Amino acid sequence: MVDETKNTTNTDRTSRSAESREKTARRKPWSPPSLLDAPTPPEGYVYRWIRESMVGQQDQANMSKRIREGWEPVMAKDHPDFEAPSIDEGKHAGVIGVGGLILAKMPTETVAERRHYYAQLANDQMDAVDHNLMRESNPIMPIDNPSRSTKVTFGSGGSKG
Repeated sequence: MVDETKNTTNTDRTSRSAESREKTARRKPWSPPSLLDAPTPPEGYVYRWIRESMVGQQDQANMSKRIREGWEPVMAKDHPDFEAPSIDEGKHAGVIGVGGLILAKMPTETVAERRHYYAQLANDQMDAVDHNLMRESNPIMPIDNPSRSTKVTFGSGGSKG
C-alpha cells in the first residue's frame, strides 16, 4: 500500500515572499457593541459621560454641579461623521446622549487641575487621620508614624551565597 499524502504537492500555495502584512492582517474579533461609544475628543479636550436623568426623572442637581465644574455638553452636530444617539427634545436637544447620560467635554488643563485638587484633598484627609492617631499615642506604648509606602520584591529576598 502506497502513502499518497507524502508525495503530493500543493500547486495552489503562494510563496511567502508574495504575501504581505496588509493582506494577512488579522481582523478584529467580534464583540458586543458598547452603548457608551464616544467619538474621539478634539485636541485639548476630554470626554466623559454624565448623568442627566435617572429612572425618567431629571437630575437637575447633578447636571448643575457638573456644569459648574466646567463640563459642557457635546452636540451631535459637532461630530457629523460619528453615528451617535442624540437627545431629540427638551433642554438638551441635539446633545449626544443615551439612557439618561449625556456626553460632556472639558479642557485637559481643567481636568488636570481638578484631579490635583481632589488628590490634595485626599492627602489632607490622610494627614488629619495620621495626626489624630498620633494624638492618641501613649508614652508607655508609643505609636510609630504610619508608613503608607509599598515595596514589591521578587523571589525570597535573601542574598545569594
